[in-house]
Amino acid sequence: MEKWDGNEGTSAFHMPEWMIQFADQKQEFNKRPTKIGRRSLSRSISQSSTDSYSSAASYTDSSDDETSPRDKQQKNSKGSSDFCVKNIKQAEFGRREIEIAEQEMPALMALRKRAQGEKPLAGAKIVGCTHITAQTAVLMETLGALGAQCRWAACNIYSTLNEVAAALAESGFPVFAWKGESEDDFWWCIDRCVNVEGWQPNMILDDGGDLTHWIYKKYPNMFKKIKGIVEESVTGVHRLYQLSKAGKLCVPAMNVNDSVTKQKFDNLYCCRESILDGLKRTTDMMFGGKQVVVCGYGEVGKGCCAALKAMGSIVYVTEIDPICALQACMDGFRLVKLNEVIRQVDIVITCTGNKNVVTREHLDRMKNSCIVCNMGHSNTEIDVASLRTPELTWERVRSQVDHVIWPDGKRIVLLAEGRLLNLSCSTVPTFVLSITATTQALALIELYNAPEGRYKQDVYLLPKKMDEYVASLHLPTFDAHLTELTDEQAKYLGLNKNGPFKPNYYRCLGLPRNQGHLGSDELPALELVFASPTTYAYMNSEK
Repeated sequence: MEKWDGNEGTSAFHMPEWMIQFADQKQEFNKRPTKIGRRSLSRSISQSSTDSYSSAASYTDSSDDETSPRDKQQKNSKGSSDFCVKNIKQAEFGRREIEIAEQEMPALMALRKRAQGEKPLAGAKIVGCTHITAQTAVLMETLGALGAQCRWAACNIYSTLNEVAAALAESGFPVFAWKGESEDDFWWCIDRCVNVEGWQPNMILDDGGDLTHWIYKKYPNMFKKIKGIVEESVTGVHRLYQLSKAGKLCVPAMNVNDSVTKQKFDNLYCCRESILDGLKRTTDMMFGGKQVVVCGYGEVGKGCCAALKAMGSIVYVTEIDPICALQACMDGFRLVKLNEVIRQVDIVITCTGNKNVVTREHLDRMKNSCIVCNMGHSNTEIDVASLRTPELTWERVRSQVDHVIWPDGKRIVLLAEGRLLNLSCSTVPTFVLSITATTQALALIELYNAPEGRYKQDVYLLPKKMDEYVASLHLPTFDAHLTELTDEQAKYLGLNKNGPFKPNYYRCLGLPRNQGHLGSDELPALELVFASPTTYAYMNSEK
């Protein structure tokens, strides 16, 4: 082989002819992709195309049989069949995952310890629709320890961990969910949670608003006995505000998404860590030098951008909000319109909670092998439906990874069919989810125990004292020691020594969207903000 000759500015190395030819061929391929394109390892294009229209089979593990859980007769060890999961025999493995998650969810475990003396959710019948993961299982079992009865379905057809669902069913929780549900399965599972003889829910815990929508659509009379709704996603909160504005919201609702403990922790830190995990697991890609456009610079977008920038990617941002846009600029990101960079970027990530952010026009103009994915809750951000046309071929590459191939051979890499990337394709940090789950639990306690008439038929933001309380429960994990105000300092700042330390209107971006209340602004600013005596006592009881 030729070697470097050691002379500065000169080289004795000459590129062999075969390398020159290969480089020329590569450039030609990038200009115009081959018409046929590569096929997946073991499937023909026609077969893979069929699979893409039937997601249920294609997103399950190959080791599982193809029988729909709806067609199976399963019972847990206690003889109950009030559940529908992939395989109840996986319960032991799921239990181990739940036990691991418990170690990283200190606040929920603290709530359970306090529940040994009192049951603030005694009599509560909670119907839930969230991602069914080990972290959710810890929340559900905590709600059970607080006295609640629960029935649960999944809010995403790809995010359920089958072994965890089996463990919950084995423990006696009526769970209706499995990984790779069809659209029909999804609504069937929700209906099985709600429509059950002799059981009437009085609380709703929702993630995305689908459960609330289903009850409004099919069983509106149930709201006569429902005390409140707790919602944690941008999409679901938006739906609640729409109902409130139209005068159709008939029960109080708590907006968990815009609480500081959700926005500044779950949305930011969770996505900062999980975006890389999801992309690595699905594509095995290298991030250094890749050009990425992140649509939306809210807390989710901020987390994604920070992670990608740290890995050496060239990151562009699109935004509609001038405040978020200015933040992106001052954080060192180039603010663009999607049309300006769509032909050159290697990855497109949506983080807006909106619809049709990436349209068919954008998809048509993307470069060959561009990766397209969504980090928002809803699957509406990418116009996937526009890709279901005869001229395009769908090719399943691996679980939750599709190549969509154009007639000229160009292909894009679509992840999780446009659904939530991190929970569909990877995992998320347990400790961060502990913060959100604790906030959800306390919101349920507050709404369930609030005196009649305290909350009107509107959407409320969580009191700041609750945010601070949730944060304080997680500080011991870091051996963190809070500084206490002196009486003189507290008087100087006009604060109570024990908080709240921020005004109740202190939020992340999203407050202008609120058409409801801040939850407790009508109360004296320096007093503890909870109206419910049960919530007050529970938060201030001895650990």
